[in-house]
This record gives sequence, structure tokens and C-alpha cells, in this order.
Amino acid sequence: MPYVNLQITKGATREQKAELVKDFTESLTRVLGKKPEHTHIVIQEIEEQDWGYAGLLTDDWKRQQAKD
Repeated sequence: MPYVNLQITKGATREQKAELVKDFTESLTRVLGKKPEHTHIVIQEIEEQDWGYAGLLTDDWKRQQAKD
């Protein structure tokens, strides 16, 4: 039984999440032969200030990039 924990920053629409679930499920079926009805996809939405990138919190990094 595949279990995928997908972490993304907040802001995805319901439709975008549905597409991610569909695409991950199809990939596991195609590549590994897993049954879709046994596949679990968990999407965790994380606030940007709870992620780090390039030595900064993601929201700070984005603000810095907008200034450059």
C-alpha cells in the first residue's frame, strides 16, 4: 500500500490538489504497478514562514527576491 506525504506551501486550490492526487496515483500505478484503490496521498499545506530556503525563511526569501 503506497503512502505519499506531499508537503506544499499554502495556497493551492482544491482543483490543483485533486490534480496532484491524480498524477501521483497514476505515476505509482504506471511505474510500480500499484493499485489506485490502495494508494494514499496526504497533502500537508505549510505556511511559508515555516519553510526555509537558501538560508532564509521562504517568505523572507521571496520578499528579498522581489526587491532585486
